[in-house]
Amino acid sequence: MDKKLERLKHMIEESNYTVAMSGSGMLDESGSASLKDQSRAYDIEEKYGSSPEDIFTSAYYNTRAEQFFHFYREELLKKIPDPTKSGEVMAKLEEMGKLNCIITANLFEQCQRAGCKNVINLHGSIYRNKCPRCGKTFDKDYILQSKTVPRCDVCGAVVRPQLSLYGEMLDSQIVARTVEEVERAEVLLLLGTTLESELYSNYIRYFNGKSLVIIHKEPHHSDEKADLVILGDPKDVLPQLGYL
Repeated sequence: MDKKLERLKHMIEESNYTVAMSGSGMLDESGSASLKDQSRAYDIEEKYGSSPEDIFTSAYYNTRAEQFFHFYREELLKKIPDPTKSGEVMAKLEEMGKLNCIITANLFEQCQRAGCKNVINLHGSIYRNKCPRCGKTFDKDYILQSKTVPRCDVCGAVVRPQLSLYGEMLDSQIVARTVEEVERAEVLLLLGTTLESELYSNYIRYFNGKSLVIIHKEPHHSDEKADLVILGDPKDVLPQLGYL
């Protein structure tokens, strides 16, 4: 084990409270790409005639439900990435009491499917769907198997995926809990993201702990502000700590 890995392991072992923030790089390492990925966004616009930023919105859901759900099924529900070794290591650390919370914007519950339990899904989950009228809940397969617009089998309203669509405010309780976890952390692990992440930068500023660690594939100019930087996919780096 090289010195950086030894240092990271020591940080984790000595920490009383460790929090991980999972970024888009964790999706990339599974062979998938976010809707904001430039190449994927271009392909989607070519295929659907509109960008993901136009389609994946509440306005589209409300006014063009059939087109919204066609896109949703084809581009998300039929392209669910598998968990990676990152999730397995985090689940083991959680089981050992060495990882206390995972914060993610991943819609696919990759961490939970790898065995993690204390996870904050900032942007919701494809596995959770709800009728906005009567409150009945539906699983992913109900949406996937609907031929056109999925409607509640009780009241007939259009089922709403429990996701934060582009342009929507995040749930205030989830935001408050995320801030609380970051403030509480002694060690903050940034996995597959940077200090200048559009999503995470506003939360990272609440960190006043001992060690800020970044593990991502490509170097970034903001890396110099971290206490430790390890270059590589988290799925390749984390297993080297020897917890599995």
